[in-house]
Amino acid sequence: MLRRTRAKDQHAAAPSPAPRLVAPARPAVRRRRDGRAAAGTDGADPADVASVSVDPDLVDADVPAAIGRALEQVLADRLTRAGVLDAEFAGELGERVARFTKEGGKRTRSQLVWWSMPACGGGDEATAAAALQIGVALELIQTCALVHDDVMDGSALRRGRPAFHTEVRDGCDGGTSPGRAARFGAAAAVLAGDLALASADDVVADTALDPWTASVVREVWSDMRTEMVAGQFLDLRGQLSASRSPSQALRAAQLKSALYSVVRPLALGAAVAGADGRTMEALCSAGRHVGAAFQLRDDLEDVFGDPQRTGKDCGGDIREGKPTYLAAVTVARARAKADLPALEVLERALGNRDLTRAGLDEVREVMVRTGARAAVEAKIDRLSAQGLRHFDGALHAVGPASRLRDLLSAHAARAAAPPRARSQPASDAPVSSEAREGVR
Repeated sequence: MLRRTRAKDQHAAAPSPAPRLVAPARPAVRRRRDGRAAAGTDGADPADVASVSVDPDLVDADVPAAIGRALEQVLADRLTRAGVLDAEFAGELGERVARFTKEGGKRTRSQLVWWSMPACGGGDEATAAAALQIGVALELIQTCALVHDDVMDGSALRRGRPAFHTEVRDGCDGGTSPGRAARFGAAAAVLAGDLALASADDVVADTALDPWTASVVREVWSDMRTEMVAGQFLDLRGQLSASRSPSQALRAAQLKSALYSVVRPLALGAAVAGADGRTMEALCSAGRHVGAAFQLRDDLEDVFGDPQRTGKDCGGDIREGKPTYLAAVTVARARAKADLPALEVLERALGNRDLTRAGLDEVREVMVRTGARAAVEAKIDRLSAQGLRHFDGALHAVGPASRLRDLLSAHAARAAAPPRARSQPASDAPVSSEAREGVR
């Protein structure tokens, strides 16, 4: 399934923006599912570095459920430790963090870790246990990201339920003033995110790995945390500056979503399996393209999606004035066509927290009429196709690699779209170089 590691390959790093993704610099021995040697344990018996026994075949049958069971164990331990410190802390904050994490979404990131591991040749019980634990850590850091994101965006809903800070606010005593309750909810959510992040770091640190593999995993994990923060900062900075550059929007999407949601989970699974440098590089390239497609799909879902299905308010990005690729392409196309009515709609709507449903409908109509929606859909399709080509260059899509390819393909799958009244093809009118950035 992959080329065996050789000494001359060992310093091959993934291309920018993942500069520190380096494969292990010397060959080692681990047993694969087929009994052959794989890289990563310095010749040690896997049992010597494993503290948990996992049956890979049972996990294969239902990865989200296996992650959920592992999460239950980790969260139970964390709650016990929190209770020793303080019962109110454990009950009011720790239990909320645990419930939020257990009621998570599709476990996509942890699934990517899991299937990347056997696709790259891992699969003994020790390696499987490590991949499962890292999947748990990703679910915890996702809790941190979502809880903090909702505070920064002022989002009232998450996964169809009150957001963390909203739930805490609404649970305050009736004698608490609304302003004070809101401040307490926001502060508690910040602490909840910090707690989830600390727990995630602890899980990674406690994962049984040989020293060499552990050093690679730690580097990937460290880079992922920094990239996640950098992407969020660029997102906030773009709101402040009202940036509407498609290229800048794509850069923020790479940092905030592509690397964190796809590239790093793939790299973590590959690192645990002891993948060689070229395989790691190709997987990272695949992940960057698919991850960017995922973020662009998320941008579309925010405007055109069904809140019953997405679990969050529709039009949040528009009301927050987020510098999304979709918004940037819409503005660029409206300017290129000198569409003054469209520009007036966008000027009124982008960053308007009081935007009505009728106002959001006007924005949707502009996005369709200018061809921006069609352009973003086309960009998603191209990114997805490019990502899968990179994947096919790294691994043969058989067995676990086939499951991984299917997961990547589904990650940015094109959602069913309603009829597009008055839509125009993406190439209908002459556009500027800035607008053309949206249709490459």
